[in-house]
Amino acid sequence: MELRQLVYFEAVVRCNGFTRAAEDLHVAQPAISAQVRRLERELGVRLLQRSTRSVTPTPVGLDFLAEVRLTLEHVHAARAVTESHREVERGQLRVGATAITGPLDVTTELGAFRRRYPGVAISLRSDLIAPLLDQLRDESLDVVVGPVHEQRVPGLAVRRIATEELVLITPPGDRRRVRGLLDVAREDFVCLPQGSGLRTLLTEAFAGLPAPRVVFEAASPGGIRDAVSAGLGVALVARSATQHDGRPVRVHRVPGMPAHPPIGVFWRARSVSAAARRFVEQVMQGG
Repeated sequence: MELRQLVYFEAVVRCNGFTRAAEDLHVAQPAISAQVRRLERELGVRLLQRSTRSVTPTPVGLDFLAEVRLTLEHVHAARAVTESHREVERGQLRVGATAITGPLDVTTELGAFRRRYPGVAISLRSDLIAPLLDQLRDESLDVVVGPVHEQRVPGLAVRRIATEELVLITPPGDRRRVRGLLDVAREDFVCLPQGSGLRTLLTEAFAGLPAPRVVFEAASPGGIRDAVSAGLGVALVARSATQHDGRPVRVHRVPGMPAHPPIGVFWRARSVSAAARRFVEQVMQGG
């Protein structure tokens, strides 16, 4: 039994005749007739009832047809998988990531992706979330991983992949108990530059309180941690920024802190590449 025999048989039934099946498949009609007869001989049963006006399946032919169509669906699915892999292997994957990605290790995910698709050209760019999303929109990047500050971003699709928490960090020698943000309202603060999501969170956290005095700006959460550890001030950061190796700080979970945005993966809602689609699937499935 050959795959083409199954294809020819299904087409004859679907098209209600050998001539129409030949036209549909762009195959000579005698070739289809010969292969269907050969299939019947191999099976030892008559699958089709032929007349001068029509061709209809016999009772056994109807049962056989159902299985043939299932088989062809599996064949089509298998071909789609291989075609998808070929499409990925011919592509590139340009990923942008913020310094805060919660429990997700973007470099580890990219390493796993490279092992799975060694032919893909991979690059990684780090920045704040706003410029990364701009680069995603103008197609300089294919995927972005970072905090989701808004539920919907025009032109982009996003899925949450992890939660995050906002905490206060103070120098390692600080032994006081912080009961609320009012306890540190007069402290010097370290934060990311104006326009960053963290700077906005800091402003929201102190709504109704004296405005925080940001005297040191850092380029990254790691830089914030270093400055606080050196005694240059206090800061609000994502908890994950305190859980990696780095200079020591004291971490405070303060009541009334605003919620930190969840971590998400972004991609263009349209014109998404095969490689980007596969990477998003991998991240959402946890590798």
